[in-house]
Amino acid sequence: MSIFNLFLVPVLSLSLPEPQTLGARGFLRTRSGSNNPGVGEKMNPIQVISLVLLSVLAANSQVIQPGRCPVPAVQEKFDASQYLGTWYEIQKLPNSFQLGECSTATYSLRSPEVVDVLNSELLANGKVSSIRGTAVAKDPAEPAKLLVSFFETSPPSPYWVLSTDYTNYSLVYSCTNLGSRHMEFAWILSRQPTLPEETVEELHSTLSSIGVQLDKLLSTNQDADYCSAMHQ
Repeated sequence: MSIFNLFLVPVLSLSLPEPQTLGARGFLRTRSGSNNPGVGEKMNPIQVISLVLLSVLAANSQVIQPGRCPVPAVQEKFDASQYLGTWYEIQKLPNSFQLGECSTATYSLRSPEVVDVLNSELLANGKVSSIRGTAVAKDPAEPAKLLVSFFETSPPSPYWVLSTDYTNYSLVYSCTNLGSRHMEFAWILSRQPTLPEETVEELHSTLSSIGVQLDKLLSTNQDADYCSAMHQ
């Protein structure tokens, strides 16, 4: 699970009002239908904050889609004990909290109910950046729907394992509603620094079926020479 820091997600999970739409020339269209930003009903402070937050998220490469979060099927009979160990990030949806390459996630069992998380990446300056957290299943009946926490002061964030065979690949999805929109994250992980193209295509099909825009996926550099600092 290469979720490095989802502290922005729970902070922004409040219910936001429907943002104004853009007119033909890019002006905010008010309820009166006018394209003139000085005519019509004024936006209240909550609407202004909503638009600012959405603008900031968009500028920081967060993927924001219309509508509420999808509710995809997850891995049946998920077994956390088989999921332990190291995973290499192959692809991801863009986000503002992962800044490097060579990303890995290592899981270990803290207790029967709690998994320790160690996420690492190689920054452009050659330094390895790591963050520790925990993952728990909120509902034992749905063990593939995990909640991940990295900071005691921040609410946990969703980490849903959509599909995994435990020994080769894992497909992870996370989504938070923002009023009439949703912000989503996705990661394709592998037990090795590479993953067969046919497997990637199968996972792409799953993501596409829930509305994820495949053209937004970014490939992670896992070149052995480039990532050598991760293993020192």
